[in-house]
Order: sequence, then C-alpha cells, then structure tokens
Amino acid sequence: MSILAGQPEYCTMDDIRNLPEGQRAELIDGELYMMAAPGMMHQRILMELAFRIRDYIGKNRGDCEVLPAPFAVFLNADDRIYVEPDLSVICDKEKLTEDGCKGAPDWVIEIASPTSRPMDYNKKLFKYRTAGVREYWIIDYERDLITVYDFEHDEMTDYTLKDKVKAGIYQDLEIDFSQMVL
Repeated sequence: MSILAGQPEYCTMDDIRNLPEGQRAELIDGELYMMAAPGMMHQRILMELAFRIRDYIGKNRGDCEVLPAPFAVFLNADDRIYVEPDLSVICDKEKLTEDGCKGAPDWVIEIASPTSRPMDYNKKLFKYRTAGVREYWIIDYERDLITVYDFEHDEMTDYTLKDKVKAGIYQDLEIDFSQMVL
C-alpha cells in the first residue's frame, strides 16, 4: 500500500470514484492508499476462509453475511473512512446496502503482505477497534503468524498457520489452518 503521489491535500470519496478503471484504493482520514493486486497465496487463503466461514454460518442457520474484497466498507457510516477488508463478516443486515457496508463489520480479516503490513498492524487496527469491529484477524503467511484481536474482551492472541483458531464471535467455530489447501 502506498499513498498516491501528487494527491490533493485532503482526498474524498470523489477521488476514490474517479480512480482509473481497475485501480483500487482505500481512504482513511483524507489520505488515499493505493492497493496492489493480491498474490496467489493471498487469494488461496481468502477463498478457504470465505468458504469455511460461509459453510459454518449456513449449517448453523446464521444471519451473518461473509463478503470478500473488493467490498466497500464505510467504516463509520460516513465518507471519511472507506476500506476494502479482505474478508468482512456482517451480522446486522441493516448496515448492508448495494454500495457496501455502512458501519463496522462484526469480524474483519486482513491477509498481510509486505506492502500492507504497516496499514494492517497499525492504522487499520486502530480504526477497526474504534469503529466497533468485534474481532479482527491479521493473517501474515510470510511470517507464519495469525494475530487475533478480540476487541470485546480486550484480548490479543498469536497463532501459526499450523494451529486451530477459534472465532470469538461464534461459540463453536474453529478454523484449522493446518487443514487448508495452501
């Protein structure tokens, strides 16, 4: 992720909407952060997680939506913070519109890359927490690290890609990363 060179002093959603076709960026407090295309490992992890979480919700007749990037999240239900988390789980259907999610998802998963680490571990961590995200996972496959932030209980736990990781927003969802086809 990088800040767009030559961008106006304060960017808005109009700047996001006016990006060239196929170019993606996030907007945080007036700054545009350009997004690189994800690699194959990133996409494999994303798809595995999306399917496993969606299957769990379906089998348990849950009401939450599982939406992978690119999916618009207006984090504070305004135009100041626009992000595209790798995976969003939204349980309050009233937050969902055709344009995206207006407000904080319940659970956000970001898959870190060398270019996104500063955003994922710092800026987004703070923004997700203050916006009301209940749970935030950062999967850093190059470091063999999964960091789980349970904001409801003010806890942080680290795992590896060989561990089973329990989802805090569900009582009995556990994802066994060692069983993933990566």
